[in-house]
Amino acid sequence: MRMTVLKHLFLVFIFGISSSFSFPDPIPATFQDSIKNDCSIYNSTFKAGEELTYKLYYNWNFIWLSAGEVTFKVTDLGPTYHISAVGQTYSSYEWFFKVRDHYQVFLEKETLLPKESIRDVHEGDFQLFDHLSFDHANKQVTSRRGKTRKDTKTVVTKVDNCVHDVLSILYYMRNVNYNAMRVNETIPINIFIDNEIWPLGVKYKGKEKEKKIKGLGDFNVLKFSPEVIAGNVFEEGTEMTIYASDDFNRIPLLIESPVSVGSVKAVLKDYKGLKYSLASKTD
Repeated sequence: MRMTVLKHLFLVFIFGISSSFSFPDPIPATFQDSIKNDCSIYNSTFKAGEELTYKLYYNWNFIWLSAGEVTFKVTDLGPTYHISAVGQTYSSYEWFFKVRDHYQVFLEKETLLPKESIRDVHEGDFQLFDHLSFDHANKQVTSRRGKTRKDTKTVVTKVDNCVHDVLSILYYMRNVNYNAMRVNETIPINIFIDNEIWPLGVKYKGKEKEKKIKGLGDFNVLKFSPEVIAGNVFEEGTEMTIYASDDFNRIPLLIESPVSVGSVKAVLKDYKGLKYSLASKTD
């Protein structure tokens, strides 16, 4: 089955977590202060050494199953950041389906735009390798894509300004300021995946006090509802909900979403190397 449960969970991250962030005053004071030009942004929310681990759950017939984990890491490579996301099923779940997914992106520090990204997916019998090279000056992305890295075809796709991959958009959007946004206002995002551009949007739903996060305690949070794409994973009218920490880090704490079969959620399990203290925690 190509669209696996853990792929559902990854897509929750791709189309949800990537849009769940805002940036508090006073740095920067306005959205315009954080944008250097049409496609770059100043990084003030994360640093090298940050590591976030999420526990992934799948609900089927009213039973919540602990399916696996995803860990995001930031590494300093001089002029670039190396971001990795590794997702895998728990051994107790692998009687049903085994997943080993690796995502990587290399970000320009000055712009937070992607230079290269890699997806190496192993889900049951399904495999996918996709290496993207971003040429922002010429507005094109080159994909080397196939079942394995030794069996790929090259495709060049023309793109618009400000296109991101599924990981770079996460860290880019953490630096966007939502303070001036009204409740229910939407901001657009563009993600390049599977040789297509996906124009999506995220709706800001306001603040919530003392939201309980399983295993971590209570937090003051910002609430968001990202737009999703109807199809194999999400049904028409699906509403995903994101809860992000209301502090300078703006890390996602909880993601909840129905999918075409059942529902999924991702809960922050562990964190380290944050740039700031997790001041949103209230207990």
